[in-house]
Amino acid sequence: MLAYAIVIAMAKRRTWLPSPGLSQRITAFGGLGGSLVAMPLDVCQLPMVGGHPVLDLVNTLERGGDSPHDFLSDSSALLRWSVQAGVINDAEADQVGAAWRDEPAAAHAGLAAVRDIREGLHLVMLAAIVDADGGTAGDPIAAGAALVALHQHWSGAAARARFVLGSSRVRLAYGTVPAMLVPDRIAEAAFDVMLTADLTRVRRCPVLEGGCGWLFLDQSRNGSRRWCRMADCGNAVKARRLTERRRAARPPRS
Repeated sequence: MLAYAIVIAMAKRRTWLPSPGLSQRITAFGGLGGSLVAMPLDVCQLPMVGGHPVLDLVNTLERGGDSPHDFLSDSSALLRWSVQAGVINDAEADQVGAAWRDEPAAAHAGLAAVRDIREGLHLVMLAAIVDADGGTAGDPIAAGAALVALHQHWSGAAARARFVLGSSRVRLAYGTVPAMLVPDRIAEAAFDVMLTADLTRVRRCPVLEGGCGWLFLDQSRNGSRRWCRMADCGNAVKARRLTERRRAARPPRS
């Protein structure tokens, strides 16, 4: 138990970790010869804190530091995350997996499309966030270009969709082509969040205060949510501030 605690403490001080968020989402494994190594969590172990699947998608890339860490490291990680996030079900995952095994190029294209949607959404959401001075956290020009790219992804997904007659209405079913099912569903979800969510409720876990920079929809009644999760960044920042206050209160050594 002591060794485990030491590894976690060391992991949180590793200089190669790209952001405070990743350092708080670390697990430890035993290495060869009894050595201990700190490793990032698997993509399916990431907390779903965004309030919408595509905001959780944005949070699969740790952007801080010199070497951003992408939890969607390959098409397999994307497929597992898509099930975890509820973008597709298990049966659909089997179909997609089979299509991607038969067409590796389609798997690479699907992953590239999802990463492109993720980056576009990040730029748009940052431009929607208003800081304390009344400015935006992002670049409106970059967000405008991202909207064009996101529209192209949605247009392609809509072209592959089909009308389905339900019990009370006709709906548009996205993801009719197995090889493109995941990016098409994600394009649909991006379309949904941009057109239906209250973007004034988009928040970013405050990096300058020690948070991780993850995005989320503040669904609290009074709009006062500040952290991605109190159990992660909120408590970590509070603990660090308490330690700093205690250190400052200590009498100087003679």
